[in-house]
Amino acid sequence: MAENVEDFSVQPHELSSIKKVIGVISGKGGVGKSLVTSMLAVAMNRRGYHSAILDADVTGPSIPKAFGIKEKATGNEMGIFPIQSKTGIDIMSINLLLQNDTDPVIWRGPLIAGSVKQFWTEVIWSDVDFMFIDMPPGTGDVPLTVFQSIPVDGIIIVTSPQELVSMIVSKAAKMAEMMNIPIIGLVENMSYFKCPDNNKEYKIFGDSHIDEIAYKHNLKVLAKLPIDPEISAACDRGLIEELYDAAWLEPVAQILEEEMEEIK
Repeated sequence: MAENVEDFSVQPHELSSIKKVIGVISGKGGVGKSLVTSMLAVAMNRRGYHSAILDADVTGPSIPKAFGIKEKATGNEMGIFPIQSKTGIDIMSINLLLQNDTDPVIWRGPLIAGSVKQFWTEVIWSDVDFMFIDMPPGTGDVPLTVFQSIPVDGIIIVTSPQELVSMIVSKAAKMAEMMNIPIIGLVENMSYFKCPDNNKEYKIFGDSHIDEIAYKHNLKVLAKLPIDPEISAACDRGLIEELYDAAWLEPVAQILEEEMEEIK
């Protein structure tokens, strides 16, 4: 007789319509996971799809700043409404609910995980083609809650070239495998710096190990992103939509588009 497996899944708001949910995760902080999330949303938006970002990184929310969003989310008796970016990307983040952006979120894990679940159940996500969930780093309460509660169609693991990252990415990949979440592939950020003076590429953080990691877990390397001060400046100024050149993530956007075509 089969064991009863507890079902932790929750339904989205009854007025929501979400076709594809993509989780963006990393084994450690500081690798540019939120940047990749933002760029993916912009890339798919430019292809004519309605993108949305659910910012699940509650204690370190940076998505609103990248998009230059300063207003607060509103709601009524029906639910909460996400804020739309300049180009129409729907965004929900804890910073859109706090009185001051700099107020710290001093909550224990279950409360943080519960707020992320509320972003799924109480926010009205209208006609979304691609929702990107910006996860906090690691394999703790929030990633576990998202994987158990929300129907994630696939995840993208963001990494960087440092030697230590190999072990950390393996942990993230194994967690996804244990939770039966498909891994779309790996994106390496800060892979190299291209000097504008001589056009040479310099590996600031050492040689990349992403191909070895991908081979070990039978995964695809989707993209290797350079260190680009202009992109960092664009995020700081809230201009990611205007100043991001989507070419770097075109291979990822193509894969996501092909997946969308399969469900039409």
